Amino acid sequence: MERVLFEEHRTDRPSNQRWELHDDLAEVICRCENIWESLQGARIFLTGGTGFIGCWLLEALRHANRQLDLGLQVTILTRNLSAFQTKAPHLASYGSFRFIAGNVADFAFPGGEFSHLIHAATDASADLNERNPRQMFDTVLLGTRRTLDFGLAKSVKRCLFLSSGAVYGQQPWELEQVPETWTGAPDCVNPKNTYAEAKRAAEMLCSIYYKQFGLEVSIARIFALLGPYLALDIHFAAGNFILDALRGRPVIVQGNGRPCRSYLYASDLTVWLLHMLVRGQPGKAYNVGSNETVSIAELAERTARLIGNGEFQVLNAGDTGWNPGRYVPNTDLVGQELGLYKTVSLDQAIVRTALWQGWNKQGD
Repeated sequence: MERVLFEEHRTDRPSNQRWELHDDLAEVICRCENIWESLQGARIFLTGGTGFIGCWLLEALRHANRQLDLGLQVTILTRNLSAFQTKAPHLASYGSFRFIAGNVADFAFPGGEFSHLIHAATDASADLNERNPRQMFDTVLLGTRRTLDFGLAKSVKRCLFLSSGAVYGQQPWELEQVPETWTGAPDCVNPKNTYAEAKRAAEMLCSIYYKQFGLEVSIARIFALLGPYLALDIHFAAGNFILDALRGRPVIVQGNGRPCRSYLYASDLTVWLLHMLVRGQPGKAYNVGSNETVSIAELAERTARLIGNGEFQVLNAGDTGWNPGRYVPNTDLVGQELGLYKTVSLDQAIVRTALWQGWNKQGD
C-alpha cells in the first residue's frame, strides 16, 4: 500500500514542513532529467528487486514511466513474489513490471530482449554470514556469474553491479574517508569477512567479463543507507535505533558507541545508481554513500532527540560486528565524473525513515 502524507510536528523544525514519498520520487525524476532519454523503451533485467534498494529503483522507474511515458519495462527476478505482493502491492501489480521466480545462482534465462541489467541480488544478513558463510559466498559469487552470463547471452548494452564498501576491509582510523584507490582488503582467513570477500571476488568477475567479453559493467560500492523500506529489526544500527525511538524506549547502543559510519538517504542513492547505470564508466568502481561521519553513539543521541523521548544508553558490551572502526567513503570521484552529490541531510534521513514507518506524533 502506498504510504500517506505525514506532517512533522516537532518544535525544533519549521512549522508546516511536510514530506511524502512522492516528493522524493519527484526529486529523483528531476535529478535524472538527462538520463531518461537513454532509458526510453529500455528493457531492464533486475535481480534483487524486492529488497530495500530494489524497491527504490522500482518506485523511481514506475514513477518515471508514468510521468514521462518512457515505455520501459522491467523484468524482476525474485524468490518470493507473494511476500513482495504483501510488501508493495502497487509495485507487484504494475503492468510494466514482470516478475519471474528463481534463485540468482541458477535461474532460467527469461525470453525476450534486454538492454540494461542491474544486479542487486545479495543476502547481506549478518546471521547468514555467521551461520552459513558458504551459502553467503555462493549466493554472491555464483549469482554474479549467472547474472553476467545472462547479460552476455542477451547482448545487454549496459550493466550495473551493486557491490559494497565492505570490500575495503578495516578502514584505518587515521583514514577519515576511504577512496576507490585505497588497496586495503578484508582478512581472508576470518570467516566474518565472507560477505566482503565474496563481493571482492564478484567485482573481479565483472572486470573479467568486461575485459574478456566486452560486457560493459559499472560497479557501485555501497555504504550504509537510510530511507523508506529499510528493515528496522535486523542488524543495521540505524534501523534498530529508529525502532527503539518509535516504540518510546531509550535508544540502546550495545557496544561502546565509538565506531563511525555515514548514511546516504535512499533518494540520493537511487539518483546515483540510475546515473551509474547509464553514464558510469565500464570497468570502474564508484563509492556510493555519504561522507558525513557520525559515531554510533552520536547517531543514537541524534535519533533519540529527533524522533524519540531524548533518552539513549551506551551499554559498552563487547563489539562482535565485522567492523568496529570507521566505515565512511570518499565520494569525490562520483562528484567529479558524474556530478552527483548528497542532497538529504542525516537529520532529514532519520526523520523521513521514521515517518515512513508511521511516526506522526502530535503536540511534541
